[in-house]
Amino acid sequence: MTRNAHRIRWGTLLLAVTLLAGCTRSVAGTGGVERWSSTKVAGLEITTGESGPRPGVGNSRLTASGGDRGPIDQLALNAVDDVQRYWSEQLPASFGKRFEPIGRLISYDSGGAGVEVCQASTAGLVNAFYCAGDDTVAWDRGELLPTLNDSFGPMSVVAVLAHELGHAVQFRLGTASGITAQTSSIVKEQQADCYAGNFFRWVAEGNAPHFQISTGPGLNQILSTLFFIRDSAGTGFDAEGAHGNAFDRVSAFQLGFGDGPVRCARINEAEVRDRITQQASGDQETVDGDAGNLRVDDRSALTALQTTLRAVFESSGARPPAIVVGAPDCPDARRTSPASYCPSSDTIGLDLDDLVRIGTAPQRGNRGGIGDFAAFAEVASRYALSLQRSAGYPLRGLAAAQRTACLTGVWAGAIVAGRGAALQLSPGDLDEAVAEMLTPDSVIAADVDGASVPSGFARVQAFRDGFSATGPTTGAAATCVGRYQ
Repeated sequence: MTRNAHRIRWGTLLLAVTLLAGCTRSVAGTGGVERWSSTKVAGLEITTGESGPRPGVGNSRLTASGGDRGPIDQLALNAVDDVQRYWSEQLPASFGKRFEPIGRLISYDSGGAGVEVCQASTAGLVNAFYCAGDDTVAWDRGELLPTLNDSFGPMSVVAVLAHELGHAVQFRLGTASGITAQTSSIVKEQQADCYAGNFFRWVAEGNAPHFQISTGPGLNQILSTLFFIRDSAGTGFDAEGAHGNAFDRVSAFQLGFGDGPVRCARINEAEVRDRITQQASGDQETVDGDAGNLRVDDRSALTALQTTLRAVFESSGARPPAIVVGAPDCPDARRTSPASYCPSSDTIGLDLDDLVRIGTAPQRGNRGGIGDFAAFAEVASRYALSLQRSAGYPLRGLAAAQRTACLTGVWAGAIVAGRGAALQLSPGDLDEAVAEMLTPDSVIAADVDGASVPSGFARVQAFRDGFSATGPTTGAAATCVGRYQ
């Protein structure tokens, strides 16, 4: 985050929010009302079972040129087999077109002698990709896929290949997916992430022959994978080969998981430019070293945070809670770190040591470091509990946790919408929020005692609900308190 030293003009700053009771949200195209359930994610039960290859299932008979027939290649081939099976069902059902299997599969070792694929050498190419010119899907079995498997589990490998086959789907659909020679990279990549979400919905429903995934920890692994392979902070969405930051990639994946392939095919330039949070190259502020990461224990930074929170939520009519250093005794709530909310005194207590640890950018020797926006969002989440208390909502339970994540998203969206705000987002800030909500002890998506929904997917979805709903002020918070009851 960055701090704005210019004078704040309250009349034009940010979006004020009114807490409204009894609201529901209509779902476009369904004619119905979307109902939230603490036991479901995107309509599926939240499960915590095994994720990965199904035990006792034979391997695919597919082969890859250059492969070594090792376990990583077999994992990749099984993934391709299941993804192709999905699209062989869905392309006719959704678009009336037959799915033609991929023309060629290639496995290579980026650390070995290069081979020519798509008119380029694979030497040193730590990647997986689809080449439309000869209808090829290729992957690096030497470094990329083993790293993903070791870091996030086997389903991360499946996720990467589902994304690459999403590109094959685009080119098979052509104009039905809105893809032309002039289509920007970011649109193609957002569509491919969305198509991958379609596939994983099918897996989560138990349809995949070779793989299974839980909607709790299993989907968390997929979102963590998208975080890992996100664009680096400062990459413009209009850059050649841009895929999107973690927040935008997760958003596209969640669109696909919650809806069908036709929804993904509707992702176009206009939608991406309206929805994407990654700025254009010319609009990016240069971030050198830690220049975009404030010291969260700095007095002026904490004052700017409090000023922004009050500005965003001033029209709620609620008295702003006190924010103090330390954790005063609280008879009616458990302590959460690095920020706690005490309902009886309407006070937010800060543990500065923990706040600094979380607010420091990840680096060697700083276990648990995420970045300044993650730390400030955790404080904002406790502020959101004060708003709920003032409006008479329960502060305990999974609905309260989801309302809290959603209202924190409202705060984040308001900062993006405002100009000249006391705090402004730097490249990568929203990705820090995603990273925090994928941790086991997320505070952004926790109730007053620190309890949260076990699905990181559901937490991020609630935050996105608030972030995306920011508009004429009353509708944003209404989305949060109306849906999460």
